[in-house]
Amino acid sequence: MDSKNKYGINTICTHVGELKDEQFKGAVSPIYLSSSYQFYDVDVKRYPRYFNTPNQEALSKKIAALEKTENALIFGSGMAAISTSLMAFLHKGDHVVLQETLYGGTYNLVVEEFDKFGIEYTFTDSLEIEDFKKAIRSNTKVIFIETPSNPLLKLVDIKAVADLAKEHGIVTMIDNTFASPINQTPIDFGIDIMIHSATKYMGGHSDILAGAVAASNEHIDKIWNIAKNFGGSLSDFTVWMLERSIKTMNLRVKCQNENALKMANYLEQNPNVDKVYYPGLVSHENYELAKAQMKGFGGMLSFELKEGIDSMEFQRNLQLIKPSMSLAGVESTLLSPSQTSHALLSPEERAKQGIKDGLIRFSVGIEEFEDLIADIEQAIEKI
Repeated sequence: MDSKNKYGINTICTHVGELKDEQFKGAVSPIYLSSSYQFYDVDVKRYPRYFNTPNQEALSKKIAALEKTENALIFGSGMAAISTSLMAFLHKGDHVVLQETLYGGTYNLVVEEFDKFGIEYTFTDSLEIEDFKKAIRSNTKVIFIETPSNPLLKLVDIKAVADLAKEHGIVTMIDNTFASPINQTPIDFGIDIMIHSATKYMGGHSDILAGAVAASNEHIDKIWNIAKNFGGSLSDFTVWMLERSIKTMNLRVKCQNENALKMANYLEQNPNVDKVYYPGLVSHENYELAKAQMKGFGGMLSFELKEGIDSMEFQRNLQLIKPSMSLAGVESTLLSPSQTSHALLSPEERAKQGIKDGLIRFSVGIEEFEDLIADIEQAIEKI
């Protein structure tokens, strides 16, 4: 199916990029598990590490259609997608600007590895566009943003960053994981490269590890050229599972959007909760920006319990909501960022980003929100 046609989002999720079962006419895409393909008398020399097996190519078309780009690549993890994309555009002596608050893995990649390669970097002092302007140098090649951010759900003005980068001939990258292509399509605002931990909303069932990058053919070619050397491709069985999962992504994410907004409003009114971070709340500092650049506010929120309520004891008391390392599955999960996603940061680095030890990140699932509320209340009552 031609991804350039103007299909609705459910149709794109279900049909664009699907492989046809020409022999038996099955409704589900066939899976090609071969790791070895003929190299002569063929149009394409296929090899799993080259990101061009039949299932890899087909799924790339679906993801490109969702992000409205010309092309895409599938990776073994979100960090493989992030690191490969950054290294494709950064060389010794180059400089990258990154926003103040980032996923802990991305932050750690930069501070632990970039000095070894002679790559300079600057984290902005805030998420205001003026701080991005101040950080740009003559050798800046990339601006990297993440919005909504992990775990405090802060927003960056996507169009302002894209416009600024274009003025200086800088490539822009965005970690679009928290929003997903359902809630946010950054290319509409001028961003060059969209990156995902496909483990999250694209997978949606807490059973795969994957990453994705979507961009123009020119940018994807550049990323592919280094990706084939780094070897971060994804096995075809997992590719097949991811393609299956994306079919229901729009339905899942819309339900999670609705539940998260209800849960955020409930938690904000709960006397046992001190602070709630969710872009769909009128009280959120970036609420107007969220309305302008997001089609839905997402299924992620964070909150802080009142002083004196032990956050770990609260999590142990939960019966329905699962304490879990990851996010975005159909089941509701939560965790403490200081012990998981941002554990690699020092206490001082976490404090600088506003991440308190008692902060809880809540990935809202598709359960009835009344059941989620009841679970939270019984967990607090037991403390």
